[in-house]
Amino acid sequence: MNSIEAEAGRLKALGESEPRLARDPVNEPMINNWVEALGDRNPAYPKFAPPAMVQVWTMYGLNGVRDADDPLGAMSKVLDAAGFTSVVATNCEQTYHRYLRPGEQLAVTTRLSDVVGPKRTALGEGWFVTTVSTWYVDDEPVAEMMFRVLKFRPPEPSGSVLRPLVNQDTEFFWQGTAKRELRIQRCPDCRRLRHPPGPFCPVCGSATPEYVLASGRGSIFSYVVHHHPPIPGKRLPVVIALVELEEGVRMLGELPDVPPDEVWIGQEVVVDWSRVDSELTLPVWRARHD
Repeated sequence: MNSIEAEAGRLKALGESEPRLARDPVNEPMINNWVEALGDRNPAYPKFAPPAMVQVWTMYGLNGVRDADDPLGAMSKVLDAAGFTSVVATNCEQTYHRYLRPGEQLAVTTRLSDVVGPKRTALGEGWFVTTVSTWYVDDEPVAEMMFRVLKFRPPEPSGSVLRPLVNQDTEFFWQGTAKRELRIQRCPDCRRLRHPPGPFCPVCGSATPEYVLASGRGSIFSYVVHHHPPIPGKRLPVVIALVELEEGVRMLGELPDVPPDEVWIGQEVVVDWSRVDSELTLPVWRARHD
């Protein structure tokens, strides 16, 4: 038995963690924000809370610190130390016993259900970690969740940059970038533009997409400054901007040669082209000064 299996066995033997009380009781303002974001017009809300919100009430928050007995956090530290530093969620199954009402105070317990590995996956070798959480109001269980993540060691990159996955839905886009054209998928029936590309129009269901050429001009809708983990072929930090194009769709791309503290929401940009090699040209954004 290796150290990972030994620690998994120890954590499983501990059983459920101590109940952790939600920071705030179930409340109407949060319910209103949730249903507005999802466009959920169920007349039962906000008299009751949407069941899928159950995890929201006991989240740690932006600056929250995980409890020492949090089994997922504890197992993640063990796997991090062994080099399995990347993570992706793979499964989540929730069971609800009843609606929650404003004013109720939730508490959650979590136990480590299983740790399976090492397994070879498309992402790299890793371990599947499964936890089971139960939410209570007083002593009444109101919901459960099975949550599984893959903690994996990503393989060493084979090239100088991360390359996009090209399939039959996105091939036209990358053929366009090779010609320095910014192509946007359009439905020939309802004329709606969409990005990223897909096989069917989400509005009318048409399966015969075409494309139009974008002007390449837009403004920054949002952005992130990426500091870690390392990106093959990139010197960090890098700015990744979500740009709202004049045509109305939004598109991601790097904003090179602009210091992070000189980027702002609403900044006007224009597309430019970064030729990686004979097979790949990437669209990037440049600040507009006209």
